[in-house]
Amino acid sequence: MPVKIVETAEFDLRKPTLVEGFPGVGLVGTIAASYIVEKLQMQMCGYITSEKFPPIAAVHNKMPLHPARIYKSKKENLLVLFSEFIIPLHSIQELSEKILSWCIERNVKQIISLGGIVVQGQQDVVFGIASTPELVKQLEEAGIKTIKEGATTGVSGVLLADCYSKGFPAISLLAESKPEFLDPMAAASVIEALKKIIPLRVSTDDLIAEAANIEGRMKELMYKARDAHNNYKKVEEIGPMYG
Repeated sequence: MPVKIVETAEFDLRKPTLVEGFPGVGLVGTIAASYIVEKLQMQMCGYITSEKFPPIAAVHNKMPLHPARIYKSKKENLLVLFSEFIIPLHSIQELSEKILSWCIERNVKQIISLGGIVVQGQQDVVFGIASTPELVKQLEEAGIKTIKEGATTGVSGVLLADCYSKGFPAISLLAESKPEFLDPMAAASVIEALKKIIPLRVSTDDLIAEAANIEGRMKELMYKARDAHNNYKKVEEIGPMYG
C-alpha cells in the first residue's frame, strides 16, 4: 500500500498554511508542532498511513491514534502535521511527494517545516531556508538567519527540495539544538521564529518552563553519575575487599 493521507473531518479551510514537524535533532519539530496543536486546541482532521510504516499506535487520552496526524484550526486558518515516529528511509521520498501533492490539491498557501540542527555555540539561533527568493527575503526581513550553503535532511529536507523544484512556497526553520535529549527550549525558539512569519497566538512559556525542568533533571543525573564515578574510584584506591 502506498503512502496515503486519510481525511477524517471536513476540509473547510481556505488557502491555509501547513506547519509540519517530524522527529529529528532534539525532537524539535515534533515537540513544537504538537505543542501548537495543544495550545490552539486544534481538531484532528486526518492521518498518514502506509504498510511501510512501523506497526505503531500512539495512545493519547486513552484513545489509540495513528502516530502521523494532521490537525486543523479554522479560526487560525492553519494545518499542523506531525509524526511521533521516525519515518523509515525508504518512505521519505514517497511521503514528501504525497504531502506536496495533497497540499497542491487542497490549495495550501505555503508549507513551513520546524526542526532542529546540532548546536554549535549558544542555543539561541534559528536558521531559515526557503524555496523561493521572495521567501528568503521575508526571512531576512524578519531577522531570521538564512543558510547560504549546507544541507538539510529527512522528510523536511526532501520536501523543501521538492517544493523548490515545483515552485511551491516553503520554509524550513531550524533551531540550534542539543541532539542527546529532548529539547523543548529549541522548540520554543522555533515557535517564536514561526510567529515572525505567520500570525500565531501561542505563548511558549510552558515550553520554556519544561526546558528548565529537563535541564534541572539532566544536571541532577550528571551529578549522580559524577558521584557514582568518584565513589567507584575510591573503592579502586582502597583495593579489593577480599584477597
